[in-house]
Amino acid sequence: MEPRIQYAQTKDGVSIAFYTLGEGMPLVAMPNAPFSHIQLQRQIPEWQRDDERLAERRMLVRYDGRGNGLSDRDVTDYSLEAHVLDLEAVVGRLGLERFALYAPLNSGPAAIAYAARHPERISHLILWSSYARGSDWIRSSQIQTIRALMDKDWTIYTETVAHVLMGWSAGAPARQFAAMMRESVTQEGAQAALRAIAEFDVASSLSEVRSPTLVLHRRQAPVPSVDGARSLASRIPNARLALLEGSSLAPFLEDADAVFKAIDEFLSEGEEMAAGAEPPPAAGAFRTILFTDVEGSTALTQRLGDAKARELLREHERIVREALKAHGGSELKTTGDGFMASFSSATRALESAIAMQRAFAQHNESAQEPILVRVGLNAGEPIAEEDDLYGTAVNLAARICGHAEAGQILASNVVQELAAGKGFVFADKGEATLKGFDKPVRLYEVRWQA
Repeated sequence: MEPRIQYAQTKDGVSIAFYTLGEGMPLVAMPNAPFSHIQLQRQIPEWQRDDERLAERRMLVRYDGRGNGLSDRDVTDYSLEAHVLDLEAVVGRLGLERFALYAPLNSGPAAIAYAARHPERISHLILWSSYARGSDWIRSSQIQTIRALMDKDWTIYTETVAHVLMGWSAGAPARQFAAMMRESVTQEGAQAALRAIAEFDVASSLSEVRSPTLVLHRRQAPVPSVDGARSLASRIPNARLALLEGSSLAPFLEDADAVFKAIDEFLSEGEEMAAGAEPPPAAGAFRTILFTDVEGSTALTQRLGDAKARELLREHERIVREALKAHGGSELKTTGDGFMASFSSATRALESAIAMQRAFAQHNESAQEPILVRVGLNAGEPIAEEDDLYGTAVNLAARICGHAEAGQILASNVVQELAAGKGFVFADKGEATLKGFDKPVRLYEVRWQA
C-alpha cells in the first residue's frame, strides 16, 4: 500500500507535501533540492526499497521542498531560510518533539542550520555527500560543466545530472530519475533554486551542532571531495566520518547494504538511548565511571540565595542528563551539584563528557551566572549492587573529578588507553597523589574545545 500524501503549511504560506511510513522513532529525510517528487520517487524500485529499509524499525518521513513535486510550485524564495521553513512545517504538522534528521547532498546546509538552532530536537544528524558552503559544490568543474547544459537543453541536462549523481552504469534507475527530475520542477524553478544554493553558507554554524552526527561519503564520488567530507566531519562536534567504497551519489545504488548498515547502527544507538540508556551492568562487568561536580556550589547558594541557586543547578542537571541520554550513559545518583554515571564504552563516556562541557560553555556565553563543572573519568570492574556501583574503580573516578579544575575533563590512564586511536585529544598531566590511594595515578586532560 502506498503511503498517504498529506500537507503542511509553512509560516510564509507554502503548502508542503509529505508522507510517513512505518512506526517508531521518527527519521525525517529531507529532499535533495531542487529535484524531489515523493510520489514518482517510489516508482523507482531501488528508491522504494530504500524507503522500506529505512522504515523497518522507525517512522520515516519524506517531503517535497517548495517548488518541487507535489508541494506548491508557484514560489520565488528558495533561500536557506525557506528550506528551514519547509522542514519546520512538516515536523510541526506531525508534532515531532525529537527526531533524527537525514540530509542528502544539497539539503545538508539547511539541516546543519536547523540542528545548530534546535539541539534539543535533533537526536541524530546524518549528512550524505553534503557540504557547508554551496560554493564548494558549485565551483566543482563537473558541476559547472553540467550547469552549462541547463540553459541549452533541459532533457540532456537532466539525463546528465542523473548519470553523474547515480553513476554512469546506473542504467534504468538513472533514466527513471532523469524523468522524475523533469516532472518534479520546472526548468526556471531549478535555475532559481540552484542560484540560491550557491549562496548557502553555514560554515560558522558547524561548531554549534550538538547532536551526534554521521557524515557518510563514497570515496570515488565526483563531488564533494573526500577532503571536503573529512573537513565537514572534523568541524562538527560529536561527528564521525564513514567513508564507503563506490562513486554513486545515490545511497540506494552500488553497495547499498553498507550504507544502510552504517545508518542503522548509528540510529540504533540513538533509539536505545532514547528508550532509557543502557541496561543495568552485570556483576563484574567492565564499566567507565563518570563524575561531575559544580565548582563552588555552596558559595553560589550563599551569593544567589536558595531559589536562584536551585534554578541554576536545575540547568546543570538538564545539560548533564541530555548528554548522558544522547550517549547512552546510565545515571546512578545525583547530589544536587554533581552526578555519578556509568557507560559500557569509554568512547561514549568521553563523548558525553565533551558534550557536557561544550553545552556548559555555550550556556556561559550569554548567562549572567556561569555554570563551571569539573568532570572525572575512570574505568574498571566495579561491584554492582541494587542499581548502584561500588569499589576502587568508582572511588578513583570520584577522586579524579575532585582533582579537576572548573571546565576540565580529567581521565585516568586506563580511559586514555581504552580510547587510543578514537580521535580524542589527550594531554598528559603527569602523576597525581589522590586521597585514599597509596600510589600516584597518571592523569590525562581531555581537550574538548573545538
